[in-house]
Amino acid sequence: MTSRIPLSFACAGYDRMLALQTGEVKPSGIDLNFITINHPRDVFDRMQGGHEFDCSEMSSSEYICRYAAGERFFTALPVFPSRVFRHGFIAVNSDIVKSPKDLEGKKIGVQLYTMTAAVWIRGLLAQEGVDLSKIEWVEGAIEEPGAHGKPTVLPPLKPVKISRNTSSTKSLSDLLADGEIAATIGADLPTNFGKAGNVKRLFPDFKEAEKKYYKERGLFPIMHLVCIKRSLVEQQPWIPSSLYDAFSKSKNLALQRMKFLGALRYMLPWLPAELDEIEDVFKDTGGDPWPYGVDANRRTLETLVRFLWEQGMIEKQPSVDELFETVRPPQWNI
Repeated sequence: MTSRIPLSFACAGYDRMLALQTGEVKPSGIDLNFITINHPRDVFDRMQGGHEFDCSEMSSSEYICRYAAGERFFTALPVFPSRVFRHGFIAVNSDIVKSPKDLEGKKIGVQLYTMTAAVWIRGLLAQEGVDLSKIEWVEGAIEEPGAHGKPTVLPPLKPVKISRNTSSTKSLSDLLADGEIAATIGADLPTNFGKAGNVKRLFPDFKEAEKKYYKERGLFPIMHLVCIKRSLVEQQPWIPSSLYDAFSKSKNLALQRMKFLGALRYMLPWLPAELDEIEDVFKDTGGDPWPYGVDANRRTLETLVRFLWEQGMIEKQPSVDELFETVRPPQWNI
């Protein structure tokens, strides 16, 4: 019997990963130990801080920043477990902020300045004409006082006004409702959204704003990629292609099953209408909202790299091709 190389992979339990998680899809030549960790920050902190896994989901911004700084412990696969449009994740105190320009000169809460969600949101705010240099960023947890996780991240390379939430009793959500900060951005909405009357979205019709953003700019923001220890790839250079093929098969199965309407796979009553909308918006990718590979995501990846550079998080812009391993999917299905 041919032996398989054992490889640990940590990731959240996304639908596009389910077939790998259950073992329905198996990467060729690899005995994959799928470790489900449902909060990405835990995965990132354990992978960056302790190198606990062979392969894992990883913050795109953290990986690119470390690569640009010369760190090469990890390399990456053009597989993107998490993508999220971010217009809907800008919450404001409506007593203070009525439009994007009102954010200038204010304090804005953010879980972590360097997090990918915040990079994309600052980028889109700059595209809306907001001068980011006029904002003070207050880091902290959305749901409780103190810090957001135990991150191991690189600091910005140029002066940025960043402070910490030093309150022992108030979370960023509390500070927002009380008017001590004007807005929050990041991966989550404030916990008091929908409860405090003055905590609202900056873009109330965020779905239409995001569809317009995609149609005009061709950007569906990438949050996370898959990183792997470079030493493994150097020892076994076939591993990236084997994993990429398996990730792709798992994602394609999830998409196929989501489109089966004989019985709804997800607890979304209007899923058929959502699928029609996906087909319409993502015509350019054949109705696939979640393409993998560098070429299919070149514009989005180049935009993320540019945002990181503009926001002072990297000194030079690496090419997107050098960030990822070259993968060679099977050319024939026999």
